[in-house]
Amino acid sequence: MGAETQNAAALKGGEWLIKESNPFDTFIPEDFDEEQKMVMEMCEQFVSAEVIPIMDRIDKMEPGLMPSLMEKAGEQGLLSTSFPEAYGGLGKDFITSTIVNEGLGGGYSFSVAVAAHTGIGSLPILYFGTEEQKQKYIPKLATGEWKGAYGLTEPNSGSDALSAKTTAKLSDDGKYYILNGQKCWITNGGFADVYTVFAKIDGDKFTGFIVERGFEGFTNGPEEHKMGIKGSSTVQLYFQDCKVPVENVLGEIGKGHIIAFNILNIGRLKLDAAALGGAKRAFNASVEYAATREQFKQPIANFGAIKHKLAEMAIRMWVAESGLYRAAKWIDNKEHELEAAGEPFNKALLGAAEEYAIECAMLKVFGSETLSFVVDEGVQIHGGNGFSDEYPISRAYRDSRINRIYEGTNEINRLLTLDMTLKRAMKGKLDLMTPAMAVSKELMSIPDFSNDDETPFAKEKKYIINFKKAILMTAGAAVQKLMMNLDKEQEILMNIADMAIETYHAESALLRVMKLVDKTGEAANASQIDIMRTYMYDAADRINKAGKDALNSFAEGDELRMMHIGLKRFTKVEPFNTKDARRKIADKLIAEKKYIF
Repeated sequence: MGAETQNAAALKGGEWLIKESNPFDTFIPEDFDEEQKMVMEMCEQFVSAEVIPIMDRIDKMEPGLMPSLMEKAGEQGLLSTSFPEAYGGLGKDFITSTIVNEGLGGGYSFSVAVAAHTGIGSLPILYFGTEEQKQKYIPKLATGEWKGAYGLTEPNSGSDALSAKTTAKLSDDGKYYILNGQKCWITNGGFADVYTVFAKIDGDKFTGFIVERGFEGFTNGPEEHKMGIKGSSTVQLYFQDCKVPVENVLGEIGKGHIIAFNILNIGRLKLDAAALGGAKRAFNASVEYAATREQFKQPIANFGAIKHKLAEMAIRMWVAESGLYRAAKWIDNKEHELEAAGEPFNKALLGAAEEYAIECAMLKVFGSETLSFVVDEGVQIHGGNGFSDEYPISRAYRDSRINRIYEGTNEINRLLTLDMTLKRAMKGKLDLMTPAMAVSKELMSIPDFSNDDETPFAKEKKYIINFKKAILMTAGAAVQKLMMNLDKEQEILMNIADMAIETYHAESALLRVMKLVDKTGEAANASQIDIMRTYMYDAADRINKAGKDALNSFAEGDELRMMHIGLKRFTKVEPFNTKDARRKIADKLIAEKKYIF
């Protein structure tokens, strides 16, 4: 491994908050190699040629259509990117498999079916299965001959997955576990061949099982009628004395939660990627519409209000993309590091994803909310036509909504962001104490507004350092004041998570710009600089607001006044003409009638 990879791998999960990142160790989408660019193109072409023309048939759930599309994708190797070659996969790296999720992300319900199949439908067996289980199931899942699904959620256990009621009991002859219970909201459930299902052995040992369609006592209910992703199969699963052979226990008995939670880390990052792909397709439909729709004798794209919308959509997508691939590379590096240290491939990737579980939670929130914003503004740009099913933006709008709910609701992911950060600090994996103390000391001293740094983007680097101080100050004070009661103050936890999500993404955008400018100069990246500066200017206000809301919730008197002054200092940015920056960004996009950054 080169020095660059070593450095990049050295940043542990959550450490971006207390350490300065180096742009040259930061992976950006412009670093994709030729093969990765081809993979992205292949995925986008597959969606455009095979999926989009038959979306109405897919949404009407024409029998056999979705499974046959998945088989087609399997023939092109789009389902097996990250499976090892030993099990019929292509054995590609984590960045490439993330690219596949983005490239297929514009395929509406099809994207959901594929993501569920290649993620939660297959990975539990790949990462936790015995050698026999992997040999039996993975080659068939890799080609799409068999489809995968995942049964965790129950009617009364959503976010609280471990309160599941489905039970498993060893049969008298010791050959089977007898499952009883039901699962709901199961993606691909209506046509899958193999399911990872969680149940409690003897009512308390939460355990994973591999259940095949056709097992005695296993049936599925009718398709749910949903608000969006109508073409995605969603059913309930019923287990009535369902006989599952003992050799189909997945992982260790009583350790099912390890499977459930580890798989979710990867799923959250991949959801961010798919949401980004969906956002780009919705954006392209919107900018094309704005450029051709005429009102008052000119295209609506000429109007400032529309330019503002198009630019802001592009800004959020570009920033989301910067945060996504930065973290994907961290996971990729960590995976190689663990493999080099002798870990098998499954433990290496799971260990890497667990290391960056905080970042995965933040990415899931930011990606899904970026998509929601883009489709919402897309409908607005389309005006009345946006409300018509004749235009794809209405489907994009309906289909996007689920992303803020599954793979852990955005509220749960916000709470996890801070919870996992504090847990890492308590375990000594993350030294939050030293920098937090330094910030409180700084609050007592006379502010130093000088900036000796003369390098390009010195001002923006200072902003990021200060945003991090704002987080450390607010979180540090909350921990001190509320101690063990902090977990009951969800509003405060979510405020601080929002500060962290904004800061991580603003920093990712800055690092990407710095690396690009170093490669090709400022003139070639004028739009990217405008994107980064506009985002950072707005993020400062959002961080300030979230910080004030948190501080006002638990501090008072002189302490509150002092921290308000600190917060103001840490979120202070120089005036910036965002209107002109957005117009320049929009003009470029309108000229090309598509997302070009």
